[in-house]
Amino acid sequence: MITVIIPALNEEPTVGHVVELAKKSPNVSEVIVVDYKSMDDTILEARKAGATVITSTKLGKGASMKDGVLVAKNELIVFLDADIATYPEDIIELLAGPLVAENADFVKSYFSRQAGRVTELVAKPLLSILNPGFPKFQQPLSGMIAGRNSFLTRCEFEEGYGVDIGILMDMHYMGARIVEVDIGNIENKMQLLEQLGRMSREVARTIMNKSKMLETQNLET
Repeated sequence: MITVIIPALNEEPTVGHVVELAKKSPNVSEVIVVDYKSMDDTILEARKAGATVITSTKLGKGASMKDGVLVAKNELIVFLDADIATYPEDIIELLAGPLVAENADFVKSYFSRQAGRVTELVAKPLLSILNPGFPKFQQPLSGMIAGRNSFLTRCEFEEGYGVDIGILMDMHYMGARIVEVDIGNIENKMQLLEQLGRMSREVARTIMNKSKMLETQNLET
């Protein structure tokens, strides 16, 4: 069976829909919303939709993801973002399919979207420069993922926007079998320029810190 983990912060309008969608899958036995101090009715809406709600031990998506993994009862885990209302109906099957079929240990999604500026201008160039042998992924920053608990518990969940690329790099270094799946067209919030700057810094910092091939002085430079 599958556990679905949904980190959430002030996602009252959409979190209930995401929970309901996850619970429609016959292979899902557990849906956990990890709330990191929402100020709206996120917790109420999540519980109304049938999720188990826990409060994150600290602020941030990475901490919430880790807390969810620690309490999950199943080996197969799917992560969904709480702020997206345009998931395909079979999103759980798409993400968990390669795990169920024993073809992968970690699944990364890619999808059609309005823009991917940090991906194209920061993540992909840095990965290719610092890790020439790193596999090419269409959307290395995608947060819709699935994996085996036995691998996820060994990952370092970064704080802030670096968490998703950090998990991907950890999985690669652990030798996990990684598969990409197409989940169709997803509409998500466009980030303001200031947020993109912060996201770029945190993604770049994570990639540099995890690029083992470089010496410390080069990373600092």
